[in-house]
Amino acid sequence: MFKNWLLLAGLVISLGSVAQPRLPEHYFWKKLDNGLEVVVIENHKVPLATIEIAVKNGAYTEGPEYSGLSHLFEHMFFKANRDYPDQAKFIKRTEELGMIWNGTTDVERVNYFFTFDKDSLHAGLLFMNAAIRFPIYRTEDMQKERPVVDGEFQRAESDPGFQLWLEVQKRCWGELVTRKNPIGVHEVINTATPEKMMIIKDKYYFPNNSLLVICGDVQHEDAFNRAAAIFGDWKSSGYNPHDKYPIPEFKPLVKTDYFVTESSIAQTPYFMFQWQGPDFRNDSAGTIVADVFSSALRLNSSKWQQALVDKGLATYADIGYTTNRFVGPIMMYALPNPAKMKECYEEIMRQISMMSSPDYFSDEQITTAKDILKRNDIRNKEKPSSLSSQLTYQWCSTSLNFYTDYINATQQVTREQLAAYARKYLTAQPFVGGIIINADMNKTFKPADYFKN
Repeated sequence: MFKNWLLLAGLVISLGSVAQPRLPEHYFWKKLDNGLEVVVIENHKVPLATIEIAVKNGAYTEGPEYSGLSHLFEHMFFKANRDYPDQAKFIKRTEELGMIWNGTTDVERVNYFFTFDKDSLHAGLLFMNAAIRFPIYRTEDMQKERPVVDGEFQRAESDPGFQLWLEVQKRCWGELVTRKNPIGVHEVINTATPEKMMIIKDKYYFPNNSLLVICGDVQHEDAFNRAAAIFGDWKSSGYNPHDKYPIPEFKPLVKTDYFVTESSIAQTPYFMFQWQGPDFRNDSAGTIVADVFSSALRLNSSKWQQALVDKGLATYADIGYTTNRFVGPIMMYALPNPAKMKECYEEIMRQISMMSSPDYFSDEQITTAKDILKRNDIRNKEKPSSLSSQLTYQWCSTSLNFYTDYINATQQVTREQLAAYARKYLTAQPFVGGIIINADMNKTFKPADYFKN
């Protein structure tokens, strides 16, 4: 039996016509005939294995009628399937295998992962195969899970920062906002049906739209053979789902949009500013520069931090950029001193106007920012079970080559590139700016008098 299984595995594995990607040491890649890419990461630190499947699905595939359903689909993954026809049997099997398991839904990726003893690799792959390929969407299961997913949404809404974030997204992305909001819309979540789950599955859940990662105390050839034997007969869609169901282009912001919103739970004012930043398709280099820029701005020695936090205009000030294949957002946050809100806002605007200057950062700050990114990368790779998720995010939103070259690329970023990035995406560019504030503070400090076009 075992020899026949290995023979079958050897017949199914194929590199196809896709070029071998660049990968770090101890990372191995193959592509099955059905289009499923498989990456094996050998890491023998602990006797565990992690398997993960990522699908190019998520908020960016969702029009208004499906908003939040990729997230619900992720929850239903851990319910009934062909081999385990109810959740009790599903959970019992995870306990038998000693699994730690979870899934996430983001803008451009949905992923599912299991970690278990290395000797359970074959059983774990069979378990993943049943869940990803043969789910059963029962009405009673969905009736139980819809409130769970909607409850996550309601908990998020209890945070004034989320309330502000959501309003900023609506104004930044317009009619395509559902394609940047993984958590969804209450009404859509609470009326979801098994039929809608099948529509999502039949659009995106194919091997040629998925990546399987096997990571841990494994041997790559053995892992490839097992993956091919188990997943090799998963039928390809025969087309690229993202060609058949193209993602619409996000419309550029044409003017700055300010708003002030009141919330009874906003105990302190909160500023948020958002720009439409680079995307991987059109400015992959810009996504690298964005990360170095953000890292430099976060330094305690930066002009930004010194002008806002050190001088008491804000208790917190930060910037972040999210790498996306389709227009990554640049997000700037500040918690202003309520008594100095106007001064804080004016200083933020002054700092933004200076960011495109080549001397905005010192040589030492640029070097330190790059070193922080390098150290963070080393730290993030210390836990073997997290390696797969780091890889699959980049596979969905960038590429495996981008993942491999990332840190080296950050070290090559120049002062001129940082200034050009700020000029292209921040300084004098349109943005959405929002304040969330409670009614008493709003009445006292009147931010709408100056927080406007």
